[in-house]
Amino acid sequence: MAWMLPTIIKNLFSRPATRRYPYKDIREPFLGYRGRIHLDPQKCDLSRDCARVCPSGAIEVSPEDRQWTYHPFRCVYCGACMQICPQRAITQDKFYAKPATTKEIETINVPL
Repeated sequence: MAWMLPTIIKNLFSRPATRRYPYKDIREPFLGYRGRIHLDPQKCDLSRDCARVCPSGAIEVSPEDRQWTYHPFRCVYCGACMQICPQRAITQDKFYAKPATTKEIETINVPL
């Protein structure tokens, strides 16, 4: 037990080894980081290409209801939806997502 005393004293007077994210030390994203996806409903033609290529099933498109649904907790941020969209209606931001306590689903109504 005495062999741990120097380590305990050192840890009492040193800085924490981890960052207090998201409260402090929010860093800039690294080069090539792919953040949360966003849809521009004015450009979307509801072709379902994005939903077809999504490997995790995070996107659902309903042309009958004219709705585009995004499940952010399913998304793996691969960018396949953004690359295949012929209208370029899907973009990805460059910011970290804040921690969430509930699984919110984003539903967007696409105008005619």
